[in-house]
Parts: sequence; structure tokens; C-alpha cells
Amino acid sequence: MRRSVLRQHEKTSALASFAQQMCSWQGVAVLGRLWWVPILALAMALRLYHLTSAAIWGDEGSSLLLSEYALDDLWFHAAHDVHPPLYFFMLRSWIECFGDSIWSIRSMSALPGVVVVGLGAWLARQLSTRRAAVLAGVMLALLPTAVRYSQEVRMYSLLGVWLLGATLALVYWARQPERTRYLAAYVLLMSAGFYTHYFTALCVLVHWAYIGLLSTSRAPGLRLIARPAWWVANGVIVLLYLPWLPNLLDLVQHVEQLKVGGDIGWEEPVNLLSLPSMIWQFVLQDEGVGFWPPLFWGFALLLVAVVFFAGWRDRERLRPASLLALFFLLPLLLVYAVSFISPVFIERYLTVYALALPILLALVIDRASWLGAALFVLFVGVELVGLKNNFAVDEHDQFNVPVEFVNRNYQEDDRIVLSDMMWYLSYVYYDQTDAQLQLYTPPKPDGTPTRPNAYGFGTLVDQDGGRIYLDRLSALPVDTRRVWLISSNEAPDDFAPLPQGWRELSRQDGGGARARLFVLCNAPAPQPEGCR
Repeated sequence: MRRSVLRQHEKTSALASFAQQMCSWQGVAVLGRLWWVPILALAMALRLYHLTSAAIWGDEGSSLLLSEYALDDLWFHAAHDVHPPLYFFMLRSWIECFGDSIWSIRSMSALPGVVVVGLGAWLARQLSTRRAAVLAGVMLALLPTAVRYSQEVRMYSLLGVWLLGATLALVYWARQPERTRYLAAYVLLMSAGFYTHYFTALCVLVHWAYIGLLSTSRAPGLRLIARPAWWVANGVIVLLYLPWLPNLLDLVQHVEQLKVGGDIGWEEPVNLLSLPSMIWQFVLQDEGVGFWPPLFWGFALLLVAVVFFAGWRDRERLRPASLLALFFLLPLLLVYAVSFISPVFIERYLTVYALALPILLALVIDRASWLGAALFVLFVGVELVGLKNNFAVDEHDQFNVPVEFVNRNYQEDDRIVLSDMMWYLSYVYYDQTDAQLQLYTPPKPDGTPTRPNAYGFGTLVDQDGGRIYLDRLSALPVDTRRVWLISSNEAPDDFAPLPQGWRELSRQDGGGARARLFVLCNAPAPQPEGCR
């Protein structure tokens, strides 16, 4: 009897131990499936940190002005701008739902920025191992260029969602070409990309190059370029883009007007240093041109060499390293080459393609030993310094400071004149007065007008040009008594020479700008305060 009880107790203990072990393994399995949660939490924390610290700048101001138009007018003005309209439609809806505080409007970029990190890790998991996906997620979450443009009221983080999502759909389709639903998702995502930014065309080149590369493989089922479904999908993308195509062609015809307005062609011509400098900007938020030359060249060339050789030596069936190498290098080199003719080598235009760099490095690090660990430590270390550069915002060096100074000291019938379109675009967001803001547009010495035209940023003010443009300070109404001049705080004075009888009462600098209050002592009686 006693032995029977002991055997029963042993069985019960064994079952309890087994159940406890199973529960333990299930817990580990559940935690293993949630590996992406801390990565997205890190991405979210970095993209929300200091989200409102920097003041709204000109490009962000243009986004906000565009989003104020009714839908039909928004389509028209976006057509005259240098970007397609989808982001501005979405921003308009976002503001209607959540308001136009800086936290709100920048959150619309921060959230897609987090989604981009998730998509990048997902793409790495489809191309390689879970460890590679974790590494890719961490390095993407920390990538300074991605963090920066997830904190601006612009379309660049949203573009990352469309293009990484489309690339992920393409990988799924390459693995299972009979599943046309993946191509359907690809069509929608690429179409959204084209309606968000014109540089989506570079992604098309990447994908066609990748499909062409797969088609050279002897592995069965990879001659994807010959599949009718691929051609039909690209044809549908073209059809979906046709409503916007006339606007693009019209914009191309007015390139010279965009150059005159400063909306394109303002970038300095590229040189031999531009390419490594761009790579430094991606990971350090510093052009690096003042660095010790071996460091400046060595780090950039190391990354390019890793990317190139990883793609070159890729012999896997779906060529994952080749896809990522194409995604990073092809747009970078094409835009660099084109920029010798017409400079467009601008970080924010290419930041979406920089997303492939940490993903590819993750694949390389995952397969390497101590060299991979060293590369990981090096890259993450540079990223951390880049994040520090990103967040180094001087709270006292903000454009909102002089605007708020004007708001506090404004009096009824004061005039506010701004010397530059970029100041104007930012000023509108912070302005709390009832003044009609005016843009100073003095003719050039040869008499050539400097008023904006109806393209680029000019489309936002041209319809009200009669009230906004001011060619001469002396053209202000004769009963004007006080004038606020908003200009750069660097010499020479944008408004010089000032008319006679103007006396400065106060000034406030901030964000590279200067607000000055003048009283016009030659105004009709009674004399304004400050002239006596």
C-alpha cells in the first residue's frame, strides 16, 4: 500500500514538473515571438524625443500652408509645387482630426517612422534569420537620418513606408510568384509612393534591376521578368498615375521658373567629397568634411565596400544582399551622377534609400564572427553620436522666439514685412496677430523683378500677391506708424537702405532671424511714440 502511494506521488510530481517545464518553454516561445516589441518601443522613444524642440522651418511651413487648401485647390497648388499631393491630403485630414500643434503635426511623421523600422526588420526576417532581423531593427531604430526625417512635417518617413512595404511585397511575390495578391499589394504601395515623391522612380529602377538579376539565375521559377503578371502590375501602376501625369509634365516645362524661385537648383554642385559626405550625413548628421582625411574616406569606403562585396558575392536563391545593395547604391550613385549636371544630391531626397544600409549590414554581421561584432559596434557607435547631433537643439536659437516677441508687442495697424520666402513660410505658423504679412520683393539693380512666380513655393502666395508683395518700403501706406521687419540676423541687412525717418525701437534674434520694430517719425501727426 505504501509503495503504491509513493509511486502515485512520483507520477504526480513528474507530471507537475513536466507541466511546469512546458509552461516555461511556452513563455519563452511567446517572448521569442515578441522580439520586435522592444525594437519598436526604442524606435518610438527616439522619434518622439525632442519632437517639439526645433522650430517649424520653411519646408514644414509650406506643408502646413498647402494642407489648408480645400481639396480641389490643394490638388492645383500641389501640381505647381515640387512634390505630389498625397502627403498633403493626409496631413489635411490629420489636422482636422488631431489639430495643428507641433506635437500633432510632427507625430504624423513619427508614427510612419516607427512603421518603417518594423517593415525593415520584417524584410530582414524574410531575407535572413531572426537574429539578422533583430540587428536590422536596432540599427534602423537608431539610424540618425531616419530619426531626423521622422520629426519633420514632410513626406519622407511616409515614403519609407510605401517603398519598404513595396519591396517586402516584391520579395514575397518572388518567393511565391503564383500568389498575385502580393503583386496587388505591390501595385498599391508603389502607386502611393509615386503620389508622395517623384524619387519613387528610383525605386522602380531598383526593383527592375533586381527582377532582371533574378532572371539570370538558373534556379527554377525565377525568370520573373518574363511573367505577364509582372508587366501587368507595372502597367496598372502607370494607369493609376495617369491622372497626375499632366501635372508632372507641366512642372517639367516650368523648370526654369522653379530655378528662378529658388525651389530647385539651389544646391551646390557636387564634387569628389560629396559622396562620402552624404554617407556621413546618413549615419552621423555631419558632412564630415572637417574630419581627419583618412577617417573621412576610410569609414565611408568601408561601408560602401561591405555593401558592394556583400551584393557581389551573394549566391542565395533570392539574392537578398543584392536586393539591398541595389536599393542603397543604385539611387545614391545615379543621383550623384545626375547632380554633376543639375544638383539634386540632397540628403532628405535619399534618406529612404539609406534605410537599406543597416538592413544589409545586419545580414553581413549575422553571418560573420568577431569581425561582424566589430562592425556592429562601430556602426552603432557612430549612430549614437549622430543621434546626439540630431538632438543638439539650442532652445534659445529658435525662429519662434522672434515671432513670439512680435506677437507680444504687436499693436493694431502695425505692419509686418519679411525679407525672405523661407521666413514667411515659417512665420505664418507662429503668427497670432491680425496683420497682413508682406513679403519684401525689391527689384534687382537691373530692374528684374524678384517676386515669386506661380510655381514652387510661389504657388502658396501668388494668388494673393497684390496684398503680399512689397517691392519698396516706401510703398507702405502713408498712415503707417510702426513696422516690424523680419530678416536674417547676419550682415548685410536685407532691407538696407532704410527710408529716412525710421527709428528702431527694439529687436529680438532667434533661429538665425531678427525681428526689429521701427517707428516712422515722418508719419503724419500725431507723431508715434518713440519719435518724441
